[in-house]
Amino acid sequence: MDTRPRVLVFAGKVARDHSIPACLGDQFRVDVYERLEEALAALRSEDYHAVFADVGDFLPLERGLVGGKSSLILNTIGEGVLIVDADGRCSWSNKRMRGFTPEVFEHVRRICSQALSIFTAQSGPISDTAPPRSKKFTFQVEARYFEMICSPVVSDEGQVQQVVGVVWDATSGKRLQSKIDAIDSAGRELATIDSEAVLKLTPSERLKLLQDKIIRYSKDLMHFDHFAIRLVDKRTNRLEVVIAEGLPPEALEIDLYAQPEGNGISGYVAATGRSYICHDTEKDPRYVPGLQHSKSSLTVPLMLFDKVVGVYNVESDQVGAFNEDDRQFAEIFGRSVALALNILDLLVVERYTTSGQITDSVVQEMAQPMNDIVTDAQTLIEEYIGDDTMRGRLNRIVENVEAIRHAIRDVAAGPKTILGKNKLKQKQVDPLLQDKRILVADDEPHMRATVADVLRKHGCHVQVAKDGYEACTLLEQDEFDLVISDIKMPYRNGYEIFAAAHRHNDHLPVILMTGFGYDPHHSIVRASQEGLSSVLFKPFKVDQLIDETRKALGGGESTENQAADGEPKHQNEPHEQS
Repeated sequence: MDTRPRVLVFAGKVARDHSIPACLGDQFRVDVYERLEEALAALRSEDYHAVFADVGDFLPLERGLVGGKSSLILNTIGEGVLIVDADGRCSWSNKRMRGFTPEVFEHVRRICSQALSIFTAQSGPISDTAPPRSKKFTFQVEARYFEMICSPVVSDEGQVQQVVGVVWDATSGKRLQSKIDAIDSAGRELATIDSEAVLKLTPSERLKLLQDKIIRYSKDLMHFDHFAIRLVDKRTNRLEVVIAEGLPPEALEIDLYAQPEGNGISGYVAATGRSYICHDTEKDPRYVPGLQHSKSSLTVPLMLFDKVVGVYNVESDQVGAFNEDDRQFAEIFGRSVALALNILDLLVVERYTTSGQITDSVVQEMAQPMNDIVTDAQTLIEEYIGDDTMRGRLNRIVENVEAIRHAIRDVAAGPKTILGKNKLKQKQVDPLLQDKRILVADDEPHMRATVADVLRKHGCHVQVAKDGYEACTLLEQDEFDLVISDIKMPYRNGYEIFAAAHRHNDHLPVILMTGFGYDPHHSIVRASQEGLSSVLFKPFKVDQLIDETRKALGGGESTENQAADGEPKHQNEPHEQS
C-alpha cells in the first residue's frame, strides 16, 4: 500500500510547460488535472496533502471550492432557501426549497417580493441609515404551517438588491403547542370548581363529575383508551385505584406499593417521581400485567407541590405506542389531575371540619340552658307534690331534655356513632331480617360494634371485620346475605370490598358507609356503576340503617327514600357538611 503523501497538480498556464509532476513523483503520489472542473471534482471527492498550481490559476480553483461547499451546505440543511431579485423572480433555490409543493414555493416567493418592497422603502445611503433588519413571517398552506425569515442583500451603496428567504415547515411545532394549550385549558377546567354548582351536588355526584371529565379528556384530548389512576395511601404506601377505564378487573386488583422494586412500573414511578415509557412489555422486567395483550405502556407521576401523590398509567396493545411527546403531555395533564383530586378532597375535609366545629359550638351553647330547664322542672316537681298529673308532665320534660342531650352527644360524635341507638332498648325482631347473615366492616371500633348491635337486635346474625383484609378473608370463608362496609379502611377500600363480594357472589348486595361524604378512592362512583345497593352517610339514623338493610335484602323501598332508575339511594346525604 502506497503511504506517500498525496498531491494534486493543476497543470494550468505555467505548470503544464514544466516537468513538475516528474520532480514530485519520487516522494509523493501525484494526480495531474488540466481542466478546472476535473480538479474541483477530485478535491471534493479525495483527500490531498497539498495542491500545486500556478498563482494565476489558484484563485479560480479556490473560488470554485468555496462555491461548491456553499452549495453543498445549502442543499443539505433542512430549511428551504431561495433568492428573489428586484423584479420579484426567484434567481436561485436549494434542493429543500424545490422539494416543497408549487403552492408553498409561490407563497414564499410572493412574501419575499413583498419583503423586498418593504426593505427598499427602508433603505438609503449607508451613511444615513442602518441596513434593514430581517423580518419573520408565518403562513398556512392547506393543513400545514410554515415560518420563514426574509433577509435583505444590501449593496455597498446601501441599496437592497435581493432578498434571501429561509423557510421551514412548522406544522409539528404548531400542533405540539396547540395540544399543550388544549391540555392546559382542560387542566384549568378540572381544577376549577364552581362553589355554587358544587354545593348543589351530593359528594358522590361531585366525584362522578370529576371522574367523567378526566375520562373524557383522557380519551378525546390525550387519545388514551386504557388507563388507571392510582393514589398513594399515606398510611400504608399502597397505590389505590381511584379511576380506571378499559382495563380488566384482575389488573386493578393487583396490590402495588410506592416502592422502586418489586411493585411494577407504577410502584417505581410513585417511589422515584420519574416517568417511565415501557416500549415492549415482553422485554421489560418491571412491567406488571395490565391490559390484556398489552404491548407497551406509559406511566407518569401525579405531582402536587413537588410531591408524588399518585400515578397515571396508560396501556396500549401496540409495541412502541408512546414517545417523548406523549410523556410530556401526560405529565402536564397529570399535574392538573392531581390538583383537581386534591381540591375535591379539601372541600370534603373543609365541610367535615366545619361541621365538627359547628356541632361543638352547639353543644357548648345548649349545655347551660338545658341544665336550667332540668333544675326548674325538678323544683316544680317538688312544689307539685300530690298533683300526679303535673308531676308526670314535668318528669316527661326532664326525660325529653335527657333525650336531647343524648342526641347532641351522638351528633357530636359525628361518623363514629348512629343517631337514635339509645332508643333501641331491646330486640325488635324483623321477619325480613330474621336469621340473615350480615358482614359489617369498619375500622372504627365503636361504629362497628354499634351497627352490629342494632342488626342483632333485629334478629340478624352478624360477623364483624376491623379492616379490609379481614373483610375479604371472611367473604372467602363464609356465606353472607349482605355486606355493610365503611369506605375508608386499612388494606382494602370500599370498592375493593364491593368487588370482592361480587366475585364471591354476583347477587350479593353491598351497602357502603362513609363519614360526611369522604370518599378518597371514589368507591361510591365506581361501585354505583356496577350495582351498589346504597350509601349511608355517617352519622345516620337507626331507622335509615334498617330501612336500607331491608331494601338491600329485597324488602322493597319506602316511599320517602325511593331511588330513581335503579340508581343507589344515598341516604342522609349531608349538604353543608359534605
